[in-house]
Amino acid sequence: MYDVVVSPFVEFGFLRRALVGCLALSVSAPVLGVFLVLRRMSLTADVLAHGALPGVALGFLLAGMSAPVLWLGGLAAGLLVAVGAGALSRATGGREDATLAALYLVALGLGVALISMGGGSAELSHILFGSVLGVDDAALLLMAGVASVTLVVLAFAWRPLVLECFDPAFAQAAGARGGLWHMVFQALVVVNVLSAFQALGTLMAVGLMMLPAIASRHWAREVGGMAYAAVGIALAASVTGILVSYHLDVPTGPAIVLVAGGVWVVSVLAGPVDGVLGRVLRRRHLAG
Repeated sequence: MYDVVVSPFVEFGFLRRALVGCLALSVSAPVLGVFLVLRRMSLTADVLAHGALPGVALGFLLAGMSAPVLWLGGLAAGLLVAVGAGALSRATGGREDATLAALYLVALGLGVALISMGGGSAELSHILFGSVLGVDDAALLLMAGVASVTLVVLAFAWRPLVLECFDPAFAQAAGARGGLWHMVFQALVVVNVLSAFQALGTLMAVGLMMLPAIASRHWAREVGGMAYAAVGIALAASVTGILVSYHLDVPTGPAIVLVAGGVWVVSVLAGPVDGVLGRVLRRRHLAG
């Protein structure tokens, strides 16, 4: 057990950095995912992650695999997509989700094209799927800093966000400034996804945010309980995924996402809240 679980982190510093970074993100990102699920915006994080790809690609062309430059480029592109979708939908009278989908598809194609032009398949794979080797000290500080800022902002935004999820009409009447908190919330989603891409990649970073959040609804009914469950699932998926990545020599991002996906499957089947097995047993009990 020691050789399988503990020894890799003792022997290799890059695994320790990846572990600390993923644990930091596991504390903040899944909580945002819970609110995305409650607001029926589960795909928004994926859209914003792909929308940030052109900025990441431009940062790569200018400075290589420099974490701060990649992050700043992705942040600018992600916020541009988020704000642009809202502005275009209001200007044209169209649906915001349709505008987001169009911008995200264009951004995804543009980002992949730029990365392919400026580098080889190794760079493209690293940006899309992540690598524990990419988690240097700068990336680690970024991931920890983003997690800390997110938790502080959520401490102030918790009540307005919960109120807007369950009773937006009352939130508006009470002057909760839903539009302002919505923009702050979207910005938090963007920065959390971007801070995770060094280890998980732009295509996989959303998995650590959304899969634990989606699974958490099968373990708790209250928002606070869902947040705790999502964080616990994300922490377990991060540790297990990094170990799977190391022992089986697979990319870190897909490994963590697959582990989180496995927990989601177990939650759907055996979770105490609306789990499939629980529903079947209750039906048999009532039928008997």
